[in-house]
Amino acid sequence: MAINTLSSGLNTIWVVLTAAMIILMEGGFALLEAGFVRHKNNVNIIMKVFVDITIGTLCFYVIGFGFMYGHNFLGIIGTNGFMMLGNLTHLDLPISLDTFWLFQAAFVIAVISIVSGAVAERINFRAYILFAILMTALIYPIAGHWVWGGGWLGQLGMMDFAGSAVIHALGGFSALAAAIFIGPRKGKFTPQGTSSIALPSNLPLASVGAFLLWFGWFGFNAGSTLSATDARIGHIAIVTMLSAASGGATTLLYTLFRYNRSDAGAVINGSLAGLVGITAGCAFVSDPFAILIGAISGLLMIFATNLLESNQIDDPVGAFPVHAASGVWGTIAVGLFSSDGGLLTDGHWHLLGVQLLGLIVLCTWGFVVTWLGLSVIKCWIPVRSTEEEEEIGLDVSYHGAIAAYHEREFIEYEENDYPIRKDNH
Repeated sequence: MAINTLSSGLNTIWVVLTAAMIILMEGGFALLEAGFVRHKNNVNIIMKVFVDITIGTLCFYVIGFGFMYGHNFLGIIGTNGFMMLGNLTHLDLPISLDTFWLFQAAFVIAVISIVSGAVAERINFRAYILFAILMTALIYPIAGHWVWGGGWLGQLGMMDFAGSAVIHALGGFSALAAAIFIGPRKGKFTPQGTSSIALPSNLPLASVGAFLLWFGWFGFNAGSTLSATDARIGHIAIVTMLSAASGGATTLLYTLFRYNRSDAGAVINGSLAGLVGITAGCAFVSDPFAILIGAISGLLMIFATNLLESNQIDDPVGAFPVHAASGVWGTIAVGLFSSDGGLLTDGHWHLLGVQLLGLIVLCTWGFVVTWLGLSVIKCWIPVRSTEEEEEIGLDVSYHGAIAAYHEREFIEYEENDYPIRKDNH
């Protein structure tokens, strides 16, 4: 067997396995968000994740991949590769095009799942489907082209190894726009301006979701090498672990000494913030800098959470604090700590300037286009659930089901009672 054939086979196995790890993160998103919201909305969370992974995948296949990785037009957008058709040899991949597409599809599913958490418990399900189409076919792919597809930010030298900016900051600011546009849940904020505590329905479930996300993140970061023989894989894995541990430990100790109790929700999100923070620089920064990045990510997550609460912006699962705040910091950290071109390591300003420019552009793009997109959707169908639907719960209102049943007897069936199946025995 030729060495090139063997190398290609190993790379294919590596990328497919890491793509599968990233797709498993959808289970993490589902459990995390379901655990953080009320029981009456658990099924709705699961169904939105299925929208992400089904409709989102198809939209990326038909349209999004071409916009992201097609032939570059003026540094702005791709012009071919829709439905994987056309000449894409310009990508110069170490793996097959099919394998590369699978890995990128796993990324796009994660982006829309960030927005899902910020609008939990009050978005109209049909409106969410339309927004998922917009995000996976247009918003994320075009932004991704600017950095990873040969676009203008990549040409300037922006460095975002696995997506702190392209995925998390973009998705986080899109989530912020959606949360503001839709408004807070009924009863979340009092007329006097104070915040009501929304107790999570199942913290153990949320923690399992976080552990699944943590596991998948090794595929997220290390898989972005696209090569099984890349010498950086071990380093990427260890800095990913260190940053996540640092983010969780910092929030654990902060809440313990600040409030005399260690807050479970904060520690869960602090660990995730550490993962988000290291995603851009996992191939570029040293171990000690990874620990610092994770620690600051955890603290920024707490600060951003308090900032949203003080401004009466309702984000049930902390999508903006975890993904946007930490994603912005992680992208800036590359400009500060990168072993090649970092301000504090090499004394060069150029990379930091490019990182800041890229952040401004990507965050503005995510926020503005999300707001415009929801405004257009609102002209067609309501974006928010009605007060009655929200009060009953979106599980029953949109899906005719609840998360768990305790009754052991069959339910009597009427001919028009969809979706209960009729038992003819």
